[in-house]
Amino acid sequence: MRLTTLTILAGALALGGAVAAGTGQPSQPASAPEVLRTVVSFQSIRDPGARSVALFTEAGRVIQSPRCLNCHPVERRPTQGDDLHPHDPPMVAGDSGHGPAGMPCFSCHGSANVPTWGRDIQSIPGDPKWALAPVEMAWQGKSLGAICAQIKDPARNGGRSLDQIRHHMAEDHLVGWAWNPGAGRRPAPGSQRAFGDLIAAWIDAGARCPSA
Repeated sequence: MRLTTLTILAGALALGGAVAAGTGQPSQPASAPEVLRTVVSFQSIRDPGARSVALFTEAGRVIQSPRCLNCHPVERRPTQGDDLHPHDPPMVAGDSGHGPAGMPCFSCHGSANVPTWGRDIQSIPGDPKWALAPVEMAWQGKSLGAICAQIKDPARNGGRSLDQIRHHMAEDHLVGWAWNPGAGRRPAPGSQRAFGDLIAAWIDAGARCPSA
């Protein structure tokens, strides 16, 4: 019994070492969080169309941040880290967006972030709704203008209205994970509230898109 217990413990330690030695983002010194410009700071732009484009460009700092892009891949394969390297172990969306049969996302990802013993991978991310973004919201590698056009087009965004898009970005708990990504990951700029305010103001100003 003692030998069996030691063998299991050794195996667990080996697995922990393997996770720590993964290709995750190396530990970095803490830095000041990035801030987002407030909606008020765009009021000096008199032309509504130009103001709308400027608002979305600022919101694009979140949309195109690694915390969002990693879960919005066009290839339906999630990426990791600030450098968007391939998910380790290799993973695909599967039919449901929750991973393939036999290895769903919840095999590793729980309902909350979990610290690890690792130096390179300091935590395993988690959320009750953890999953890859639906194909209608796949945009990694696209320009901000192309992402904007896709987001507001019901024919390409899963039939969502602009108000539904605003609600998702401003209030969805999984989107909010981007500002609470766990140890070893840089959060998205600003806050979910500031991001939601930018999206709402973008819509109110005409939901115009950058040209590129």
